Amino acid sequence: MSTPVSPVADSTALARGLKTRHLTMMGLGSAIGAGLFLGTGVGIAAAGPAVILAYIVAGFITVCFMQMLAEMVAARPSSGTFSIYAEQAYGRWAGFAIGWLYWFMMIMIMAVEITGASAIVAHWFGISPWIPALAAIAVFTVINFAAVKNFGEFEFWFALIKVLVIVAFLCIGAALWLGLLPSGDFIGLTNVNEVGFMPHGWAGVATALLAVAFAFGGIELVTVAAAESENPEAGVHSAIRSIIWRISVFYIGSVLLIILLLPFDQIGGADSAAESPFTAVLEMANIPGAVGIMEAVIVVALLSACNTQIYGSSRFLQNLAVRGDAPQAFAQTDSRGVPVRAVVVSVFFGFVAVALQYWNPPGLLAFLLNAVGGCLIVLWIAVALSFVRLHPKLVENGEITDVRMWAPNVLPWIMVALTGGVILLMLSNPDGRFQMFAVAVVVGIISLAGVLWTRKPEGRTAN
Repeated sequence: MSTPVSPVADSTALARGLKTRHLTMMGLGSAIGAGLFLGTGVGIAAAGPAVILAYIVAGFITVCFMQMLAEMVAARPSSGTFSIYAEQAYGRWAGFAIGWLYWFMMIMIMAVEITGASAIVAHWFGISPWIPALAAIAVFTVINFAAVKNFGEFEFWFALIKVLVIVAFLCIGAALWLGLLPSGDFIGLTNVNEVGFMPHGWAGVATALLAVAFAFGGIELVTVAAAESENPEAGVHSAIRSIIWRISVFYIGSVLLIILLLPFDQIGGADSAAESPFTAVLEMANIPGAVGIMEAVIVVALLSACNTQIYGSSRFLQNLAVRGDAPQAFAQTDSRGVPVRAVVVSVFFGFVAVALQYWNPPGLLAFLLNAVGGCLIVLWIAVALSFVRLHPKLVENGEITDVRMWAPNVLPWIMVALTGGVILLMLSNPDGRFQMFAVAVVVGIISLAGVLWTRKPEGRTAN
């Protein structure tokens, strides 16, 4: 086990207090959100049972993405993760652009999550949504001020609630399908046979791919947290391997059960817990208060993901500051290795983003949220291209560890090609074109800022 970094010896050092189980749950907590519980039906409605093919493609992209990151993180651990690797591969402007793009994405996602959770809680108690939003942000700010070990412990138990709910759903759904519950008989492939495996052809699968391509987003947070783990190499390898198979089981298992249990014409997108296919399955099992249960689960899912976004955005900001790509004041950590100032700034801009949603200026919010949707694609491509350039150097310098990417000369390019296919699909419909336009504008602005900022003559360090 590596020696923990002492934050007292370096005023910009992060503490190493996260265990592998903390990393695993933080990755799961960030990836399992309302998108699973409310958005699953969109892909199924588009492709029918063949939506499984879309999940396999999206899952393959994610697995390659995470394994490339794992190799680089194990060799060169840093809370700046893919931002650092983009810089090392293509120059300081690239690291600046990827770092600030990811920070922007996390801030906007944080705002969406806290807005969604506060709306449900406000409905429960008949109060204004800003009250639970303010309370939740205040609590999470305090939690993020805690030593990283304590933060990791809190998020472990917070995310565990979601995991246990999904496990329970899988057990209940399997029992329903097998006819083991008093509420019904063996269902078999009845619902699948009624519509066929691919009712809308390959076009339906392509449409579904757009709906599920971003389903696995958030897992990458484990590589940000790896820099604060007790043993980055072993921790990130074990955590990523565990997260990949668990997410695969949770997502594909849930989707498969929904396809088997519910008639095709009853599955679609959901704007509320009452419309969720998860709720419909629980109602099939005659579980009382199914809507209330799903509302509570969605609130927990949103709040847990929001908590991890605050953590991730603050660490990214702190790393950018250490490297000279953000104001130096945000590089400082306290005696426990916590970047308190960076946490405050991330929370502040999270509040600004929440305020934007309540203000809802014409066109601006939709533009920003659409940009967020495409940021993950930019991140996929950036990681793949960074890996292609850095992998030979890691091998040549003897930095490579036991954590390695499979077929490093082939799979990264296959992943890039598949990601290019996703972009072409997005450009084939009006909503997708607007999304790609939005992310292109945001990436262009941030990249230009990076070029201008990095021309500054003062010295800096790359950690």
